[in-house]
Amino acid sequence: MPLDHATLVGFVGVADLERAHAFYGGALGLPLVESSGFANVYDAGGTPLRVTLVGEPSAAGYTVLGWIVSDIAGTIRALEERGVTFERFPGMEQDDDGAWTTPDGSRIAWFRDPDRNILSLQQPSG
Repeated sequence: MPLDHATLVGFVGVADLERAHAFYGGALGLPLVESSGFANVYDAGGTPLRVTLVGEPSAAGYTVLGWIVSDIAGTIRALEERGVTFERFPGMEQDDDGAWTTPDGSRIAWFRDPDRNILSLQQPSG
């Protein structure tokens, strides 16, 4: 059975659900849909995001979650006002907002959650 009509669920592992809720529910403003001692589930623009308690999260060296936005500079400023810090990577030409422009003209900026998971914003070109 193909999955083209199935609902995608995003997962991210964290060490502390309360601290994760302050970030995902507070700083990012995602509505909490469900909470248990094992995970918090948020509505990420219609996609369920399951923030799961794990013993020792292992942060990947790449982006694990990303959001497509229409105004990356405005979104960066709004998130910074909520305490989110954006990453700057050596060797990447990032503008004053911290966004890198891809060869096709899309702009991408990265930030981390409290468990060092890399998250991103993308404003598509055009």
